[in-house]
Amino acid sequence: MTEPLVTIEEIRAAAGRIRGAIARTPLVRVGAGRSEACAFHLKCEHFQPMGAFKLRGAYNVLSQLPPELRARGVVTYSSGNHGQAVAMSAQLLGMRAVVVMPETAPRVKVEGTRRYGAEVIFAGRTSDDRRTRAEAEAVAHGYAVVPPFDHRGIIAGAGTVGLEIVEALHDVAAVFVPVGGGGLLSGVAAAVKGLRPAVKVIGVEPAGAASMGASRAAGLPVTLASTASIADGLLTLRPGDLTFAHAQALVDDLLTVSEDEIRGAVRWLHREAGLVVEPSGAAATAAVLAAGPRTDRVVAVVSGGNVEAEDFATYTAG
Repeated sequence: MTEPLVTIEEIRAAAGRIRGAIARTPLVRVGAGRSEACAFHLKCEHFQPMGAFKLRGAYNVLSQLPPELRARGVVTYSSGNHGQAVAMSAQLLGMRAVVVMPETAPRVKVEGTRRYGAEVIFAGRTSDDRRTRAEAEAVAHGYAVVPPFDHRGIIAGAGTVGLEIVEALHDVAAVFVPVGGGGLLSGVAAAVKGLRPAVKVIGVEPAGAASMGASRAAGLPVTLASTASIADGLLTLRPGDLTFAHAQALVDDLLTVSEDEIRGAVRWLHREAGLVVEPSGAAATAAVLAAGPRTDRVVAVVSGGNVEAEDFATYTAG
């Protein structure tokens, strides 16, 4: 039996649950000259306490765990931002956290995860490698597994981003959302379509990691042979079953952006808005910039800002 989609009621409940642990991030109007012809809005999730939207879903899930599971602790698998979010949420709630990360995880995300008190275990390079290790740790130690995206509590928490967008910009016309596993896209789509069905929701993937687009073309979740992109937070081989169902039912379009477009968006965000954004967080902005004419009724979700200083200097040079 197919699991039902996340409802607006679940998202509103998540908003109440996470209030006080997360920041209500601003919508920032940007664009050359700030004119109506080229301006648009950024939903600045890189202003969250640990630098990414992932805190919303992680805290929503951990705060609902029963006492016996809180006592044992949690384990998750993450390329970086979800791991930091679980680590910070566990710290706030007085729980033990273990995070399985890829051997290629950016140093800034590894250090951030450890700074919030989590144990870090490295396993392989793919999402399957780290998921398998996390599940083994859960069996060995009795930890509760906190998936990075394919979980209704994660989706509901991420959906509070969409709730805030609609509340702040009543005449929003379109929302562009970065896509990795699809948790953020699913939550934003569920919130936006639940409140404003006519608003367009558009997912944006790196060309080298377009698993949701490939799945949508096939009509079912498919697994890519490999992924490659500077957008390390979006390197998912396969979307989740639940996130794919949301994309099929609620998302109007899926776009891809090139590596040059992502780099260009990181540079543009820094020069035009004074923002430090990681490549994954700049993907939606890249798609908006590539689309040409735009209005300030368009929102690009800036999903994260955890980037190595050396890499950021490279992206913004030139």
